[in-house]
Order: sequence, then structure tokens, then C-alpha cells
Amino acid sequence: MNKLQNLKILYIDDESYIRENAVEYLNFYCDNVFEAKNGLEGFEVYEREKPDIIITDIKMPKLNGLDMIRKIRETDKETRVIIATAFLETSYLLDAIDLGLVKYLVKPISEDKLLPILKSCTHDIKENQSIFRLGKDIYFDILNKTLFVNAESVLLTKKELAFLEITCKNKDRAVSYDELSLYIWQGQMSGDAIRAIVKELRKKISKACIRNISGIGYQINILE
Repeated sequence: MNKLQNLKILYIDDESYIRENAVEYLNFYCDNVFEAKNGLEGFEVYEREKPDIIITDIKMPKLNGLDMIRKIRETDKETRVIIATAFLETSYLLDAIDLGLVKYLVKPISEDKLLPILKSCTHDIKENQSIFRLGKDIYFDILNKTLFVNAESVLLTKKELAFLEITCKNKDRAVSYDELSLYIWQGQMSGDAIRAIVKELRKKISKACIRNISGIGYQINILE
């Protein structure tokens, strides 16, 4: 918790009630919390305070959240950005991915969602990546448990979701059959069961997204 306490956090939202409640909550955990009511003011506070984390709405007057992030990303690729929005529109999500956000949250934001994300932001951005590009116009959002293909959400079974979660979290290596068995089937996996999951997922994303490492397990193919 000490790492979180020392972070500088900037919260930006044009709705005063939402912003004031969020700032009050954040102040409970962090010593340096700043606020702004639109993207223009938020950019000014960013330049002055150099926060570690920015939590911003998208739809705001004067300068919207995505345009503000674009201005920041011209010179700063490292500041962690969390999108908080009441409008989960795929076009916004894809724009935000290109701008290097860490996470996004759908309002209303609850404490049980926000605190784990803030804790994860104390680590390296790439290690705590929440949205993975699996192919052309194919994205998996591990935080909100959603697969997007061609800007449309795709229904996943619980086991398909679990497979994508564990392989994306361990994207730099092959996940062993034993790990998959424990994570998805509580140790009761059969060869036919895992092959069926992989077959169905390859239909929903692409065959190239999932590699079988002979004798070891499976590895997801994440595009940078």
C-alpha cells in the first residue's frame, strides 16, 4: 500500500459529483491527488504536476479525454492512463488502445474495481497490460472479459475465457498442460477437452493466434 500512497494521481471528469466522490476515495489511499473538470484543465494540471496515473473521462467539454491523451502521448509514453466512461463504445476503446492506456472502466466506478487497478499501476505498464491485440482488428480485454473482433464483441464460454486469460497473462511463454488443467478444469482436463477449446477459439479469432508447443502446452500470439 505504501507504493500506492506515494503516487501522484490526476482525476478528470466534468461531472462534479462523480469527480468529488472519486477524489475523496482516492485521498484515502494516496497523498497526492489532483483533479480537473475537463481535458484542457487536465492537460494543464498534467504539465504542472506530472502525475504517475491519470484517470479520465472521455466525453468532456473544451477538450475530450482522448484528445488530451493524444497531446500527452506526443512527448510522454510512460504515464499510466485509465479511461473511465459511461459510454463503452468500441471506437473509443480502439482509439484508447492505440494511445497506450493501461485499463478502462465503465461507470459507475466501484471501489472494488478501482483499487486493484491502482495497485497494478505501481508495476510496469506492459506487465499489467489489460488489452491484447491478437490479430488484425482482434482484441481481448482481460479486465472486462470481452473479446472484440472487427469492432464487435464475441461471446466466449467460461472455459474459452479462462484459456485466453491464462495465456495472455503469460504471453511470453508457453502455458503448460498442467497449468491449463488446474486453471480451467481444476485438474480434471482431458486431451480432447483442451483440443476442443483451442479449436473453437481459433474459429473465433484465428488459427495463428494460438500456438501448440509440442509436449509442453499452448502459447498465445500477441501482436505489438
